Amino acid sequence: MKALVFGEFPDPMAPRPPDEAPHLVRQLASTPMSLQDIPEPKPLGPDWAVIRPRLTGICGSDTKQVLMDYEHGEDSPMTAFISFPQVLGHEVVATIEELGPEVDGFEPGQRVVLNPWLSCAPRGVTPLCPACQAGDWSLCWSFFDGRLERGIHTGNSSDATGGFAELVPAHQQMMIPVPDGIADEVAVLGDPFAVCLHAITRNPPPPGGKALVYGAGALGTCATAILRALYPSVDVATVAAWDAQAMLAKRLGATVFLPEPREELVERLADWSGGVLRRPWGGLPLCYPGFIDVAYDTIGAPATFEVEMRVLKARGTMVQLGLYTWSRGEFSPLYFKELRWVGSNAFGIEEVEGVRKHGITHYLDLAASGRIDLTGMLTHTFALDDWRDAWMTLIEQETTGAIKVAFDFR
Repeated sequence: MKALVFGEFPDPMAPRPPDEAPHLVRQLASTPMSLQDIPEPKPLGPDWAVIRPRLTGICGSDTKQVLMDYEHGEDSPMTAFISFPQVLGHEVVATIEELGPEVDGFEPGQRVVLNPWLSCAPRGVTPLCPACQAGDWSLCWSFFDGRLERGIHTGNSSDATGGFAELVPAHQQMMIPVPDGIADEVAVLGDPFAVCLHAITRNPPPPGGKALVYGAGALGTCATAILRALYPSVDVATVAAWDAQAMLAKRLGATVFLPEPREELVERLADWSGGVLRRPWGGLPLCYPGFIDVAYDTIGAPATFEVEMRVLKARGTMVQLGLYTWSRGEFSPLYFKELRWVGSNAFGIEEVEGVRKHGITHYLDLAASGRIDLTGMLTHTFALDDWRDAWMTLIEQETTGAIKVAFDFR
């Protein structure tokens, strides 16, 4: 089958981009990924299946890895959790191709969304660890154990190849049925939606409060949609860098701000929220008192955190969904305001309006009922052969208007 294999250095892209080309364009030209023919996967155990992707979204983590967009990547502790070579791609809507003899409740040809976590059950580890017993599969204790090579989710274990390929192995716990009325283009957004659902429902804004969403890519768009749909009394501000992102955030009901210049952003957020600006000798002003209750950061850079710390209320909450390269930052408001800084890792079993089920299942139900409408978020699709064009579209999103890009296998 055809697959994009990462971890083997191909011949450089021809012609080679000039030295003055943008950094990420030059990185794409030399990324250790190429389209190859590899053996078709088989079920990795009797309770595993093989699924055939219909659409596979490109996650922000995929993009950072493919473009090697890490200033200090050699220092990341997460490199302990991966094995090579890899076939990336974990945002998958697919049809079931083959079922192992112990898979129950599924049929060949059925459409499913991939729940990518390689936790205890897929690894054949018993008894389940405490995190898996609680439905927190992204915090599983067994990412190095069992019948699979190390890796936290599909695409970063050499055994569990991902959706940048024509076939994907999936454990029965990793398949979530798609209702007949849900289009592939809707279902493929389940993963990023569930990431934001996890972050928001576990760190919710208070009724009648104010929430800030920093970033308006796939995660920022989903976060804005969730806040407006599930917390209608909350005022939402979204920071969007590009016109296409800003237009979608406005349609979803947010007040939209540009990220630069940052001093002006702080001033505008203060005006929007009622915060009182205090100006230091140098650097950005801060709100004291501030009146933004919680910030959901889908970027995770020092520049974004510096703004959030300055506009949040005392004992407000910063929720980190995204991650970017860090160099330095001025973080004194963190201790002065006694802010709560919380990491948010992916998704599992989530509680929404008193009901506990998988975050992706919540999304499919909310989409089917019309309460969530992410129309316009999937902006571009490509054939797998055109994978370089897909990443160029993401690199040039200011002009392309890209938000979510996916590979189309149909």
